Amino acid sequence: MATTLTKPRRRPQKATQHERQRHPRRAGGRRNWAGGLAGLLWLAVVAVPLYWALITSLKARSGYYASNPLVPSSDPTLDNYRMVIESDFVRYFVNSVVVTAGAVVPAVVFSFMAAYAIVRGWRMRVLRAINGLFLMGLAIPLQATVIPVYLIIIKLRLYDSLLALILPSIAFAIPLSVLVLTNFIRDVPKELFDSMRVDGAGEWTTLWRLAAPLTRPAIITVAIFNALTIWNGFLLPLILTQSPERRTLPLALWTFQGQYGVNVPAVLAAVVLTTLPVLVLYAFGRRQLLSGLTAGFSR
Repeated sequence: MATTLTKPRRRPQKATQHERQRHPRRAGGRRNWAGGLAGLLWLAVVAVPLYWALITSLKARSGYYASNPLVPSSDPTLDNYRMVIESDFVRYFVNSVVVTAGAVVPAVVFSFMAAYAIVRGWRMRVLRAINGLFLMGLAIPLQATVIPVYLIIIKLRLYDSLLALILPSIAFAIPLSVLVLTNFIRDVPKELFDSMRVDGAGEWTTLWRLAAPLTRPAIITVAIFNALTIWNGFLLPLILTQSPERRTLPLALWTFQGQYGVNVPAVLAAVVLTTLPVLVLYAFGRRQLLSGLTAGFSR
């Protein structure tokens, strides 16, 4: 009598970690509808003003109030951009570039060297006191120091100059930069510093050939953050400059609004031109910026 052999049934195995990563919905269960809806709402909050500014900058002044604000113009024009560029926009742009670069580069370099000294000489009381002094700088807002900074600039005879904007910007960028870079340098294994010392490397060699490459995401993150803050700064240029030749872009936007009155398309054309360098900076430094922001959570 012949018997039929049946294959034993295999027990269903649990999904491996690789499969869970490839199919997150199978492993996670329910979909996060609330998170998706919140993400769409936030996207609308961010994207709609940008869309409105872009399409409005391409509209003529005469037909702006007669048309729907969210509907693109049937006859787009670049006259608003031409008007803004012809109104000394290039000079304001160069002033912003000089102030931003002149403040970010010294602030990041000095903050990096100070953070390295604090980490390597943490046992020294002087360096502890200096670190506490840097941390105290985070508690002082810019608005509270406007009058002292103004008086110091007057005493130094730097009023109405780009250097009057660069020096305070460096001072206000240092505290947060030192705090971020100190935490990153502290995460570098101590054995690497010891091996460099055994090989005969000095502190300066260790600083630039070991600490700097390993903390490059943090350095780029700090540089981009400070650059955006200084680029969008309005209070210091308003207080410390007077002549139109020393205006930066945020202050120039304010003067454009006063010059053109209710010419909203021209003002938004200036806003779009001011935002372009920020988008280019983010496009080139996006990977380093994201890795620098998330490195602290992955450690």
